[in-house]
Amino acid sequence: MSPDTTSVPDHSARSLGRKPMSLQLKIGLLLTLTIVLLGLLAPWIAPHSWDTIAVKSRFLPPSSTYWLGTDEFGRDVLSRVLMGTRLSIAMGVSATLVSLAIGIPIGLAAGYFQGRTDEVLMRFADVLMAVPPIMLGLLVLAVTPPSLWKTALTVGFVYIPPIARVTRSVTLSLAHEDFIQAAKARAETNTYILFRELLPNAWPPLIVEASLRVTYAILLGSALSFLGLGAQPPSSDWGLMISEARSFIDRAPWIALAPGLAMCALVIGVNLIGDGAREYLDPRLKAGVGKA
Repeated sequence: MSPDTTSVPDHSARSLGRKPMSLQLKIGLLLTLTIVLLGLLAPWIAPHSWDTIAVKSRFLPPSSTYWLGTDEFGRDVLSRVLMGTRLSIAMGVSATLVSLAIGIPIGLAAGYFQGRTDEVLMRFADVLMAVPPIMLGLLVLAVTPPSLWKTALTVGFVYIPPIARVTRSVTLSLAHEDFIQAAKARAETNTYILFRELLPNAWPPLIVEASLRVTYAILLGSALSFLGLGAQPPSSDWGLMISEARSFIDRAPWIALAPGLAMCALVIGVNLIGDGAREYLDPRLKAGVGKA
């Protein structure tokens, strides 16, 4: 392989390795990894069964036995929140992977070939972006029986245009670099140039965008579950838990408060990672510059 293919030094591993992580990135990683770990260990650390109905224990307030109280069926809220962590993380990650798998090739093709290809692909993305995400999700899910995997696919489809646009923007900035011209001079195929030359050098902004899309996917997935188009009872999905607790908000506010706070903590953690990663991965940004 010609040395020309590695002529973009800004994002080299060595330069990134010498750059210290910001405080917000460390806090975001700590908070997010803690929540992920709790979700992974939920079946073993949950103090009670998450789906066992105990009528005599309905609406018990937080106590030493039930740390976050019980719900209308006597189920332990803490255990359900812990189990719901797995669902929310799976929703956010799987939906983001769908967006990346489709949006990145679209953005690479639009930014590299430009011209008519760019116009067709980006106008299609504009049409999708013109529809509010929640409305697009409702449109897809309202005509099919609701299920968690359909919600994940729908949320992933909703966020394809933003991923495609970010990828296109990065590709446009790299398309005329010397290492791309060198690959063309070696008569490399377009597929090789797109995925072996452009994509490896476009990953820093894509990682940042993907981390932010995870939070949007979690929120949109929870909103759809809240509306009854995502997870179905007796699932412990956070959005569904909040929806079920609406009728008892004045009597037992902890039922809705616990999953709501858990969702906020996860979203804040992932957002801190995204904001800190942008600063860490972009060598043009110094500490404290470019923060949202």
